[in-house]
Amino acid sequence: MWIKGARILDPASGLDSLGDLLIEKGRIAGIYPGGHESEPLDNVIDARGLWALPGLVDMHVHLRDPGYEYKEDLYTGSLAAAAGGVTTVLAMANTNPVNDNASVTQYIVERVKEIGLIRILPAGAVTKGQLGKELSEMGLMKLSGIVAVSDDGRPIESASMMRRALEYAATFGLPLIAHCQDLSLSGKGVMHESALSSFLGLPGIPRLAEDVMVARDLTICEDLKIPLHITHVSSRNSLAIIRHARERGVPVTCDATPHNLLLTEARVTGYDTNAKMYPPLREESDRMALIHGLSAGIIDCIASDHAPHAYDEKNLDFDVAPFGTIGLQTLLPALLKLHYDHKLDLLRLVAAATVNPARILGIEAGSISVGGPADIALVNPEATWTLSEEVIRSKSKNSAFLGMQFRGRVAYTICRGRIVYQG
Repeated sequence: MWIKGARILDPASGLDSLGDLLIEKGRIAGIYPGGHESEPLDNVIDARGLWALPGLVDMHVHLRDPGYEYKEDLYTGSLAAAAGGVTTVLAMANTNPVNDNASVTQYIVERVKEIGLIRILPAGAVTKGQLGKELSEMGLMKLSGIVAVSDDGRPIESASMMRRALEYAATFGLPLIAHCQDLSLSGKGVMHESALSSFLGLPGIPRLAEDVMVARDLTICEDLKIPLHITHVSSRNSLAIIRHARERGVPVTCDATPHNLLLTEARVTGYDTNAKMYPPLREESDRMALIHGLSAGIIDCIASDHAPHAYDEKNLDFDVAPFGTIGLQTLLPALLKLHYDHKLDLLRLVAAATVNPARILGIEAGSISVGGPADIALVNPEATWTLSEEVIRSKSKNSAFLGMQFRGRVAYTICRGRIVYQG
C-alpha cells in the first residue's frame, strides 16, 4: 500500500513533512519526505490534504466485556476506536468477572484475535476482585497478555496494599495505574463540590478527595523509587503535587481526559447525566491548569476513560445514574480542538496520545518509523462535523460531547497495514 501526498506528523522523530509512506506486510517499509516516484500499484491512497498520524494509543478504556456486553463489547469497542483513529487500547479490568486471573485475560486476548480490527491490550486488576484485600495473579496474567495493572473504578484504599502492589508489579515489569480517590472524602458526591453544586442541590466531590490520595501515592512512590502512573488527573492541586514530585525526581507520569480538558462543571447545569463522571468536571481554573500542565509537559498523556453505559441506566435522576462518559471516537477530534482553540503545539498533543502512552506501557506503537507497525490515522484537518448519536459507533451513546462541533475528522484508520475504517 502507498499513502501518497500526506502531511506526515510523527512526534517520536519530530517529523512534520509532506511525503509518501510505503506499507508492506503490516509494517512501514519506507518514509519519503517530499514524495517518491513509485511504481504504479492498485492499492494507493491519495492523501493530499490529509494528515498522517501514528495510530492513537488510548491507555484508559472500559470495554465491559466480559459481563456487561449490553453496554459495550470488544467488537463494538473496536469499531468505535477505529472510527476515532485509535489502533491500540488498554482495556481496564472492571469486567464481570474481574480480570484478576489468567483465564479472563486469555478470553479477552482470544476474542480480540477473532475480531481482528485493532489491538486491545488487557490491564489486569491489582487486587482480587478489585477489593483491595489480596494481590492478584500478576505474573500469570502477564504470561497471558496483560501489559499493566490497575484497579481503576476503585481506589486502593490501604497504603500498605499500595506499597506491596507497587513492589509486586515491578517484579514483573508491569506499570501500575492508580485511580486516586479518597472514598471517605468523595462520599456520596456526584459532581464537583462548589457553589454550583450547592445551587443545583447535588452533593459535591471536593478536590481534596483526589489531592490527598495523589499525595499519599507519590509519597510511597518516592520512597520505593518505583514508577507510578496516575490516571485522569482533574484537580489543579493534584497537578501541582505531581509537578513538585517530578522536580524531586519522583518517577511519576500522569494523564488527563479530553472532557476534563474541554469542559467544566457548567456542563452539569440541566442535570444531563452524560456530564456525570469520575473524576467530575471541575471549575475553569482546574481546566486551565490542566491545559497549562499539558503544554508544559507535566501531563504526559491524554486518555479517553471511555465508560459506556446503557440508555436506561443513564436516563435516571442525576444522583443515582452511573458515573462515566464514552470517548474513544472523540479522542482525536478533542486533541485537534485543543490545538485549534488553545493553540497547543500539534506534535506535543499527538505525542500525548501516541508515543507517550506507548512508552509508559512498554509496547511497540505510537510512531511512524521504518520497520515499525503500520498503524496510521489519516485525518482531514478541515472537515467540520457535529457529534450526534447517529454517528457514534459505540454500543452506548452517553457522550458528554453530544452536540459539540469539531474540526478535523478521521478519513482512514489503518491497523497493521489493513484499512479498518474508512470515513
